[in-house]
Amino acid sequence: MFETFLVQPIYNLFVALAGVVPQGDAGLAIILLTLLMRLVLYPVFTASIRTQMGMAAMQSDIEIIKEKHKGDKEALAREQMALFKKHKVNPLAGFGALFIQLAVIIALYYALFNEGFPVIKTSLLYSFVQAPEAISTSFFGLINLLEPHHVVLALLVGLTQYFAIQLTLSRTPNPHPHGSDKAAVARMQQNMMLYLMPLVMAVTSYYFAAAVGLYFVASNVFSLGQEWIIRRQLQTQN
Repeated sequence: MFETFLVQPIYNLFVALAGVVPQGDAGLAIILLTLLMRLVLYPVFTASIRTQMGMAAMQSDIEIIKEKHKGDKEALAREQMALFKKHKVNPLAGFGALFIQLAVIIALYYALFNEGFPVIKTSLLYSFVQAPEAISTSFFGLINLLEPHHVVLALLVGLTQYFAIQLTLSRTPNPHPHGSDKAAVARMQQNMMLYLMPLVMAVTSYYFAAAVGLYFVASNVFSLGQEWIIRRQLQTQN
């Protein structure tokens, strides 16, 4: 099922894109593939961002009802559900977006590297998808997408990941520097996410094939633009 419903469609879309981009540049095909997947998943990310913004907006109300219904889990759950409905929040939306994104990343990697890339595996192609005569694994003649250890690309992954996380964290209020122990823990977690995650992604991209790093950079850039658009739309609606 994983190959039929995820790997094969992504593989066919990649091959089709490689057939139309100049010189069969696999790097351009990966960028276009990332853009198309972002557009397809646009409703999922919209729901996730709406949920996170709604959770931030009602945080003070949640603290109030927790104090009000301390020891009464049923009443607490009832008022929380009323708050979720008021702020149009779906608590599962964030998990859904994360799960789908991870599944797509795994499927993309499997499609490109487990199927003999850059050799086209015609047995996986749909009848209406024609294999291009050749696929170039040299992105604009500068980067071999099959080779690891690209320092500049790894740095770009880390930098774009930093800005993407920074924009995500800006949805929620910063914990007060002189607040409670919970605020201190939340602040530490935010700092770890902001600085540690880009470092991990940069190191990972350095040791993997450059195609992976290119996908991460394209995904982060599109994520920044997509979040800016979604937040503008949600602010206009509110």
